[in-house]
Amino acid sequence: MPTRPNPILPGFNPDPSICRVGEDYYIATSTFEWFPGVQIHHSRDLANWELITRPLTRQSQLDMRGNPDSCGVWAPCLTHDGEQFWLVYTDVKRKDGSFKDAHNYIVTAPDIMGPWSDPIFVNSSGFDPSLFHDDDGKKWFLNMMWDHTARARHKFTGIALQEFDPVAGKLTGPRKNIFHGTDLALVEGPHLYKRNGWYYLLTAEGGTGYEHACTLARSRSIDGPYELHPDKYVVTAKDDPLNPLQRAGHGDIVETPEGRTYIVHLTGRPTTQKRRCVLGRETAIQEAVWKDDDWLYLKHGTNVPALDVDLPGIWNEDVHWAEHHADFSRLSELPIDFQWLRTPETERIFKLEDGRLRLFGRESIASWFEQALVARRQQHFDYEAETEIDFLPEDEREMAGLICYYGRYNFHYCAVTADENGKRELMLKSSLASFPNGDLTFPYDPIALPQTGKLRLKVRIENSGLQFFWAGDDGNWHKAGPVLDASILSDECGGHAEHGSFTGAFVGMAAHDLNGGGRPADFSYFRYSPLKSD
Repeated sequence: MPTRPNPILPGFNPDPSICRVGEDYYIATSTFEWFPGVQIHHSRDLANWELITRPLTRQSQLDMRGNPDSCGVWAPCLTHDGEQFWLVYTDVKRKDGSFKDAHNYIVTAPDIMGPWSDPIFVNSSGFDPSLFHDDDGKKWFLNMMWDHTARARHKFTGIALQEFDPVAGKLTGPRKNIFHGTDLALVEGPHLYKRNGWYYLLTAEGGTGYEHACTLARSRSIDGPYELHPDKYVVTAKDDPLNPLQRAGHGDIVETPEGRTYIVHLTGRPTTQKRRCVLGRETAIQEAVWKDDDWLYLKHGTNVPALDVDLPGIWNEDVHWAEHHADFSRLSELPIDFQWLRTPETERIFKLEDGRLRLFGRESIASWFEQALVARRQQHFDYEAETEIDFLPEDEREMAGLICYYGRYNFHYCAVTADENGKRELMLKSSLASFPNGDLTFPYDPIALPQTGKLRLKVRIENSGLQFFWAGDDGNWHKAGPVLDASILSDECGGHAEHGSFTGAFVGMAAHDLNGGGRPADFSYFRYSPLKSD
């Protein structure tokens, strides 16, 4: 049987929800403050996956301007009821402190590629919503419930169940808390299934850090009471700190047409002695079996996630290591690899025109509203990225260049800017997890640049060391500053540690104009090249 290594969706792809329609598998993952919302990957064999769409593409569906870091789209649930696709998602407007403003929506589409409907607002009582289509035709809406008073042990108070009326487009009937979770606590991420007369409830517990787990419970009635799995947790690495797949939890179950069962789940791969997950939270897969007691177990015999898994298909490793080159002179739209922050009004931050990608400098890199930053995920521990920029700043408040970005509290920015006399220079700007103030550090003195002409910028990450380079008309690469710490681009350095920072490292192009003039910066191409050392 062919095997492939985990994760199956490397780089920032958390909270997987899997759906099979005929021979086609789809996984939806969280995108948080990155626009467009929700990543959907497709596969025919569970081994090879392709990013095919992001369905939340317009302002009526999603507008995250003002959302703090790691808010936005949480834990989508993708299902198919035999007629159409249903996508449930949360738009989180606040996550810190006693309150969470988390609004849950549903969109539908006849085809995975759309068109996707405008959203139906469902509720705001908690996040991580899902939709279950029962065999009697009823539809049931679930989400975790948030109690800001914390009268119980904690603010995660359980899993709410309520019927959803698809004709009226609203919840109906009583709401019931059907599952309070285990002693691991922080119960969230619910998914319901029905098999052999049992309703099975799979939830996530333990937060998103190293205590994370998938908990399974079952009941003969959809509204409970639910009894726990004999092992409580069907997937977890919390008791095996040396396993290469850590932070394992938040899963979903799928069956192949041949009757094989798999669980997709969130995972993280820590590196360095500081155990930092520089690729964020990723999606892994495990084969599972239903035993005679009508409980689900991982096939290899423990609940600890396996690195290598038997899958129906043969993994094409070459795709994982392929270079991605975007020549903007030949493109009419951005490749699907790229996203930007928060805003649905893309024309205000970038345009593809006249053979270039033009970014309009907007607010600062710390803005939660409107900044011009177009980037792609880091999906390999080591890589090179390169671009060419044409930019003539007038002063130090105008800047554009190449950025390695996690969030406002952790990034490295190689920016073309100018001094107070208008002389063009290259300046490194970093934010080193300086929560809560987000102050900058400047790792190197500004580098004088030619006053006209295009420049090439490059970054290389190896063994958690990050080195910027620049090149002018002579074509020769020059180091820009010292080797920087790439491992700060991780959940563990996002300002809230592993239980509050949820995205992943990106690399891309940025432009900022603190004068408010929208000064443009033009980029000719962008190249991302994995380095085969992981």
